[in-house]
Amino acid sequence: MKHSCPVTAFQKLINGKYKLRIVWDLQDGPRRYSEIRNGLLRGAEGSREIAPRVLSRELKALVLSGLIDRKDYGVVPPRVEYRLTRKGRSFVPVIAAIRDWGARHLAAGSEDYGIAAE
Repeated sequence: MKHSCPVTAFQKLINGKYKLRIVWDLQDGPRRYSEIRNGLLRGAEGSREIAPRVLSRELKALVLSGLIDRKDYGVVPPRVEYRLTRKGRSFVPVIAAIRDWGARHLAAGSEDYGIAAE
């Protein structure tokens, strides 16, 4: 289904608990499943373990959206790596802008997040 609104299409593309973090972590190069999982746990105080089913679903959705690529080496034990595609690399500056905005406006402990009513 095509979306006529780019904002709606973008929202559908990034909808998910871990998608932005996965893309952000892959900017430094290919990662295996366990490295991605460990990266998601880094800096997440008090967070629970990520359910393998949830992470697998997020990775599959990112592959289908064309943001990441999955390379299966076809060996035993299984070796699979995920890496950003060209489309995924073009998305990193968008995430950086979101990160910068959050650093400026979402101060820790702020109840209203510094957003004024219009």
